Amino acid sequence: MSQPATALDLETRLLIVDDDPGIRELTAAFLAQHGYVVDTAGGGGEMRAAMAKAEYALVVLDVMMPGEDGLAILRSMDRASGPAVILHSVIGEDIDRIVGLEMGADDYVAKPANPRELLARIRSVLRRAGSGTAPAKAVDRSFLRFSGWRLDPVGRQLFDPDDVLINLSDGEFRLLLAMVERPRRVLTRDALLDASRGPMADHFDRAIDVQMSRLRKKMQRPGSEELIRTIRNEGYMFVAEVSQK
Repeated sequence: MSQPATALDLETRLLIVDDDPGIRELTAAFLAQHGYVVDTAGGGGEMRAAMAKAEYALVVLDVMMPGEDGLAILRSMDRASGPAVILHSVIGEDIDRIVGLEMGADDYVAKPANPRELLARIRSVLRRAGSGTAPAKAVDRSFLRFSGWRLDPVGRQLFDPDDVLINLSDGEFRLLLAMVERPRRVLTRDALLDASRGPMADHFDRAIDVQMSRLRKKMQRPGSEELIRTIRNEGYMFVAEVSQK
């Protein structure tokens, strides 16, 4: 496992977790050629040891590993404040990808992946997460408010009308943000996938439906108005009035 770097490398530091030493070293070498600082780990234990010493912008996590597999590792991670995660697996079934995304993964790349496709996915996820090689700019910490709720796009937090923090997965947060930023408009499932995961995301209608169902349950309050409306044969609409302050 390579040595952790200083905090100066934080925004472009990646961790490759794979039980195949050949794959992880070749992947790390390719990404290093494109300007990233890359560490590797052979499993969950090595990954946690690395993360205890350094902070990472993104983890490329193999799913099919002996012992503790990638999904179990993902389940144990803090998806609210931890690094972005791209799952990497030979599994290609839609349901397996959906499960990974529903557990909080930011993207899913099937093996064997073209290294340039993986690079493009990493860049896309980092752009969505606000990471990159450029110095961070000052950000506006104003909130998006609707029906007593408060959404913090920068802190990636949602507070209910009683000011209680609602725990959302990364996918649920991005989906809600995509709708709140486009209120009172019918958004198709494809549009929501593009807005919440980027245009390179694989399109699975079922993934959006499952995430939407979970998001609605977390935002459900007895006697309160409907915030997200299903538009038959079209998609979804965020119906509340949204203000920013």
